Amino acid sequence: MTAKDAPPPLPEPLLVPVADSHTHLDMQSGTVEEALTKAAAVGVTTVVQVGCDIKGSQWAAETAAAYENVYAAVALHPNEAPRIVLGDPDGWSRQGAREAGGDAALDDALTEIERLAALPYVRAVGETGLDYFRTGPEGMAAQERSFRAHIEIAKRQGKALVIHDREAHADVLRVLDEEGAPERTVFHCYSGDAEMAEICAAKGYYMSFAGNVTFKNAQPLRDALAVAPLDRVLVETDAPFLTPAPYRGRPNAPYLIPVTVRAMAAVRGIAEEELAEALAVNTARAFDY
Repeated sequence: MTAKDAPPPLPEPLLVPVADSHTHLDMQSGTVEEALTKAAAVGVTTVVQVGCDIKGSQWAAETAAAYENVYAAVALHPNEAPRIVLGDPDGWSRQGAREAGGDAALDDALTEIERLAALPYVRAVGETGLDYFRTGPEGMAAQERSFRAHIEIAKRQGKALVIHDREAHADVLRVLDEEGAPERTVFHCYSGDAEMAEICAAKGYYMSFAGNVTFKNAQPLRDALAVAPLDRVLVETDAPFLTPAPYRGRPNAPYLIPVTVRAMAAVRGIAEEELAEALAVNTARAFDY
């Protein structure tokens, strides 16, 4: 194992326990028990496990049922919807190459997401939204149809909505306005600027910040964090992705949350305990646990 693949060391524990509001344990090395034990050792006592496709969402629901401190979010990721409808000849996703299934296949997949969303340990529908970085114009219609359906599922089931918004800010906000956002809506890995943070704040949306808030080139994110209302801010890893500095490029995991919390507290100019307390309360409110 090279230094680049080596897991970063455990940070100093937080004095006030917090939750990782968005993680992918199924994409991380080691067992769920190991991940939860390491996280708890540094004060990360709750995690929200997020599904990105049918298999991953089923796994998230099962894992949340099996572990007291795990809650699930279930959805078809924005990049998953076009793969279901149009097929995936390159097999870029975890399922490998796929035939085009058309709208009927998307409807079937959404029916299964709704079944999972009704389960008690599933506290959110997500990550859903729009991604113009990886999906070209040909996939936009499928993405938007899927996003609208997920909003409806979240409202019918009384669950939070977790949004993936990549290079699609205006359209994500437009669809939420057109459909009517659920009572609890979370922008996962918030990627907008301060101006967008003010729009989200006015609408009562939660903004979840990930390890990229620590990156050198992320001043617009820090500006957004500085103006976001303290009662609307969450923290997440999006592990195994977006490992905070100084460990960028190495595998991320829930136990690294304290690194991001400390960076966020510095941006806000408040004590880490004060921020951690707000994060813990906000995450429990957002995900209704």
